[in-house]
Amino acid sequence: MRPTFAVLSADERTQIHERTLHVLATAGMRVDTDQGREILRAAGAQVDEGTRIIRFPAKLVEESLALAPRELTLGARRPGWSHPTCAGLTTLVASGEAPAVRDRETGEVRPSTRADFLQGMRLIDALDEIGVFWAMVSGFATGDTTADDVAYFATVQRGFSKHVQDSSDNAAAMPWQLEVLSTVFGGRDKVRRLHPYSFLLTPVSPLVIEGGHVDACLALRGWDIPVAILPMPMTGATAPGSLAATVLLANCEILGCLCLLQAAEPGTPIIYAPAMMTMNPRSGLWTGHAPHDLLSAAGTEMARHYGLPSMASGCDSDHFVPGMQAGYEKALSGLVPMLARPDLIVGPGTLGSATVWGAEETVIDCEIMRTCARICTGIATDGGRLFDEVIERVGPGGNFLGEKTTRQSLRQGELFLPGLGWHESRAAWEAAGRPDLLNQARRRVDELLAGHEPLALDEDVERELENLVKKARAAA
Repeated sequence: MRPTFAVLSADERTQIHERTLHVLATAGMRVDTDQGREILRAAGAQVDEGTRIIRFPAKLVEESLALAPRELTLGARRPGWSHPTCAGLTTLVASGEAPAVRDRETGEVRPSTRADFLQGMRLIDALDEIGVFWAMVSGFATGDTTADDVAYFATVQRGFSKHVQDSSDNAAAMPWQLEVLSTVFGGRDKVRRLHPYSFLLTPVSPLVIEGGHVDACLALRGWDIPVAILPMPMTGATAPGSLAATVLLANCEILGCLCLLQAAEPGTPIIYAPAMMTMNPRSGLWTGHAPHDLLSAAGTEMARHYGLPSMASGCDSDHFVPGMQAGYEKALSGLVPMLARPDLIVGPGTLGSATVWGAEETVIDCEIMRTCARICTGIATDGGRLFDEVIERVGPGGNFLGEKTTRQSLRQGELFLPGLGWHESRAAWEAAGRPDLLNQARRRVDELLAGHEPLALDEDVERELENLVKKARAAA
């Protein structure tokens, strides 16, 4: 008995698809890349070079959808780690590119540093709940030169051993990225089979496929690199004023990008990954709470409508510091998307509508999402779990504490054991000095950072990465 949850009915999903075909055929999308327009022209799209508007015939959209693979497993260099999509399993993606951090020592919010980036990468590598990398703080995913980008690519592979999802607007750096992947994973064929890296593509709402990131993505052709398409329409601002229209707009933007990618390389793996949001009508800012949670669930439902791998956003909050507001907002915005069972959820670790990253918050958010995941597994009734014969044997007024089935159930995870917070008596809490959650999370961060070292690369791989960086600097 797993909890059931749906935002959109089957008829509503079909309606959104049909209206998407109409919008893409009439309004189209602006495509700000010359090679992208040529690729779409050759595929049968209608191109207006003066306005750079592309109109997509319905047949092109349907054929492109049919080309996208329905099965995809994300791999990594960590032995035994993989994440199959469309299998009812969810892993977390580190929330990306916050411009500020909450300092662990002072509690103050300040601009992020390279040291924050390196420490944060080690932390998320240590947390089993986070399976996918995205640069947690901004300013360190790109540099002033292509050589700086190559050094960054190598740094990520050294510091994170699970799946890497990242982005770039530097097409010149992408052949170097492929060399880094080839060096770490043992050649192009292994990269194609393992899928250890995916590219994050973010069309601009409303209805713009920008140039730099698309050209960089197209430079990865031939390696079967999955592409997560992540538009960010905001209801009332960069999207119309209804939630349904925001879902429609995001669907248009994803399918328009999908058409371009399938025309460029048929069979490119696609992750349907909208990060839809709602506007706070008082401030014009993005709200990190309801009803944007419903949009996240609806996005996953549209991905499932097409049979595509999915990524949702969740575990968000408007507030800039950990506390009661952040706690309830993150719990709700984590549970609602999780109930839709996406393959990936991006969001843990940030506050202030994804503008502030915090180490303690990352640990707390992982605990929130652990709880949400347990709720989503529901109540199992298979394997004789009703234990009616045990009830009959113990009888009225008995006790089940000493029963073998009780011990077995505990070991099998029937009851949830929290990893953070206080869950004993008040007297015990008083005796322990009234510990609070934030201090507990801080100690947990300290333990993880002290006890975890990223999986080391082989010495010959390290030497080759150093040589790649030197070659890139020499070529500048």
